[in-house]
Amino acid sequence: MKRRSLMLGSAFAAAALAVGAPTSAQTKWDMPTGYPLANPHTVTLTQLAKDIEIETKGKLRLVVHANGSLFKAPEIMRAVESGQAQMGEVLMSLLANQAPLFGLDSLPFLAVGFDDAYRLYQAQRPALERMLDKRGMKLLYAVAWPPQGIYAKKEIKSAADMKGLKWRAYNPATSKIAQAVGATPLTIQAAEFSQALATGVVDSTMTSGATGVDSKIWESLTHYHTVNAWLPKNMLVVNRKEFDKLDKATQDVVVRLSAEAEKKGWDRMRGFNDESLGILAKNKMTIVAPTPQLMADMKKIGDEMVADWLKQAGAEGKEILDAYNKSARPAPKK
Repeated sequence: MKRRSLMLGSAFAAAALAVGAPTSAQTKWDMPTGYPLANPHTVTLTQLAKDIEIETKGKLRLVVHANGSLFKAPEIMRAVESGQAQMGEVLMSLLANQAPLFGLDSLPFLAVGFDDAYRLYQAQRPALERMLDKRGMKLLYAVAWPPQGIYAKKEIKSAADMKGLKWRAYNPATSKIAQAVGATPLTIQAAEFSQALATGVVDSTMTSGATGVDSKIWESLTHYHTVNAWLPKNMLVVNRKEFDKLDKATQDVVVRLSAEAEKKGWDRMRGFNDESLGILAKNKMTIVAPTPQLMADMKKIGDEMVADWLKQAGAEGKEILDAYNKSARPAPKK
């Protein structure tokens, strides 16, 4: 009896300790992206996930699903919006048919370098945050890709040389360019690009050196033309309801570390631009400085696309471009 009483006493004591002890339940979020693990964007995401888990002492764990393994690139935005994934990385211009604002950074020659691309992002961000908030999402950060150039199996000296090409498009802007030059646009996302190249489905595209490296594009194409047309951005978004479930301290960690990741991401992409061109050249791809005629042809297409965008975006679009132009071209000091 005495032994049984001791056992019962121990059990009650253990139960009391269990009730009184603080719980540290872990929250797990899925974070899909359309790009492979080695891609600089995914490197930034992976590091952010590690930093958040460490700083929250395991309270929040982010699981990166790379290369479209959980949701294909065009599905990620909807997955986050609906709560199927708590967080996700999306190519902003992939959504241009949903709203003109998403296509701003893929207007040719509006912002051609990293400095201008960042200024454009700062002008765009307030409107972007408002739009995402209405859709039940929060913007955590956005990072640019390197400048976009033209890949083909030959040197292209003018827009006329692109007529008849089988052109891999990845957003509405690249489809419009293909149509303008007489190429055939085929919408293919990054995860399927290598296969499309290997099977001859496409023989040209307009994308960055980073995507060229990801897809080992030199195995199928031979020339890369550095027209530096624009710098599209990937954005990291979180479902607002899921974010609001976090305690204030964890929310603060997510926001702060995301801001730090954004800065690291821009710096990483700046460095990777030259690195990716070096990798292309090392693999015997011919790096071509565009001819004046090609640049003039592409600039004409770009001007037309900017004018069309302004018609679609209306007063808000004009306000964003005015803010960008003022920041990009400051008045001279008197």
